[in-house]
Amino acid sequence: MNHQNSDQITTETKHRSTGRLYGIGVGPGDPELLTLKAFRLLQAAPVVAYPVSDGGKSLSRSIVAGYLRPDQIEVPLWYPFKLEQSSQPYYDEAAEKLAAHLNAGQDVVVLCEGDPFFYGTFMYLYTRLCDRFPTEVVSGVSCVMANAAQLGTPLTYRNDVFMVIPAILPAAVLSQKLAVADAAIILKLGKHFAKVYALLQELGLAERARYIERATMPNQRIIPIHDVDPETVPYFALISIPSQWQP
Repeated sequence: MNHQNSDQITTETKHRSTGRLYGIGVGPGDPELLTLKAFRLLQAAPVVAYPVSDGGKSLSRSIVAGYLRPDQIEVPLWYPFKLEQSSQPYYDEAAEKLAAHLNAGQDVVVLCEGDPFFYGTFMYLYTRLCDRFPTEVVSGVSCVMANAAQLGTPLTYRNDVFMVIPAILPAAVLSQKLAVADAAIILKLGKHFAKVYALLQELGLAERARYIERATMPNQRIIPIHDVDPETVPYFALISIPSQWQP
């Protein structure tokens, strides 16, 4: 028996009595964008966990609500989503909640909007649990791809440099990033829209920019960027600056 096979058997033996942890991407909002693999795992799991907001609502759960079974155990996980708050204790607590189910031999599916490893909250659970339990990540349709499809604007051509930029960054940093990108997505807009819009005007990019919010959801809106009210921009909004290359 070679060393690799021996290690694999040791790992399987170690985890044989525990449940498996799955982080599944549920897509940007449209329930039909859930992958077949994510759907299969979701319906098979005895435990389903998901992040909730201050009001107790969960976007990720709402996306797959029609696919849940009434006998499944649901585990809401509350985290503070404001950056000024330290999230570490909350992720620690959430990880231990899931560990209790996993140690009891129950498989756990954790829902994540978009893709789990693309700004997903599951990343923080993964780093806390993947060494203790067998863990699998199931990719999902990210907001970037969904928004491009809804806007009808190809993101990049040929050898373009494409960049994804959080709107929360200072204007000077945003300017530096946009200076070296042929195409870009600026996400997590929310209260940062006015800053980003002013910068795009300054850089001469406002005419190329496209605005969309809550892509693929029932309340999706595509608005000319000059008509956007900064006071109403949600967190799940982004600006696309597509490539200038023409086929």
